[in-house]
Amino acid sequence: MFGLANTTSNGKRRKQAQVRESDEASVRFEWLHAHRQRVLAVALMMGVAVVLWFAVRSILDRPIQRAEISGKFVQVSRVQIEQVLAPFARQGYVSINLDAVKRALEAIQWIDHVRVARDWPDGVRVFVTEQVAVARWDATNSEIKGLLNTRGELFLPEARDLPADLPQLKGPAGTEAEVAKLYLDTYPRLLTVGLRLSRVTLDERGAWNLNLSNGVEVRLGRQDVATRLERFISAASPVIATRTGDVAYVDMRYSNGFSIGWGHATTGDNDSSRGTSTHGNV
Repeated sequence: MFGLANTTSNGKRRKQAQVRESDEASVRFEWLHAHRQRVLAVALMMGVAVVLWFAVRSILDRPIQRAEISGKFVQVSRVQIEQVLAPFARQGYVSINLDAVKRALEAIQWIDHVRVARDWPDGVRVFVTEQVAVARWDATNSEIKGLLNTRGELFLPEARDLPADLPQLKGPAGTEAEVAKLYLDTYPRLLTVGLRLSRVTLDERGAWNLNLSNGVEVRLGRQDVATRLERFISAASPVIATRTGDVAYVDMRYSNGFSIGWGHATTGDNDSSRGTSTHGNV
């Protein structure tokens, strides 16, 4: 008996579910029937839009025929740029991947960044900015040599023939930006007092040395570098300016003064052929 009652109950539930499904399908059909014109109109509009899009795209997407290249070229030639652009000429005005063009051009070693835009109706405009080398870089704990740009970034890291007229920056690998910052901050300030910076060195212990174009070495050490540099510019540089040929080094590693090494001998600390004078409370 229990089995029969159970079966009957299940059958009723199935019939009820079938009725509900039938009712829902009937409602959907009635809604579609009532709104058939609107549905057909929307579908037609979407179809027309797709067709128009492909038609317009096929008309506008004509092959790239020309490239307008501009920028100040010193290290990079237009021929190099044209060679990189050549494979993209097979792409269309609409379908060309401008980001890919930009990446390909910026892979040229002396290019810093590039702006690329479409030029109606069948061209592209390319504006190139070259890297500006401000110094040579020589890592003291590796064989990495190269050039540093105005942001202190290393480029041409495997360059062999580096311009000899550029200042030389030296430091442990990974300190390029730090050394470049001190150079870029200090160089113009020294020019105002008639001195030219030719080398900045950061050794493995963290001590800083500056070399001037007149052969004078400035020892800043590891601590209070900014303060010592300020003291050198304000107090020691006038002494150097009046006796440039007699000064071998200036030691700024004092709390409130500096010492000057006189003579033209080498710059070793224990060189007995050089006289020294100390200036305090300057």
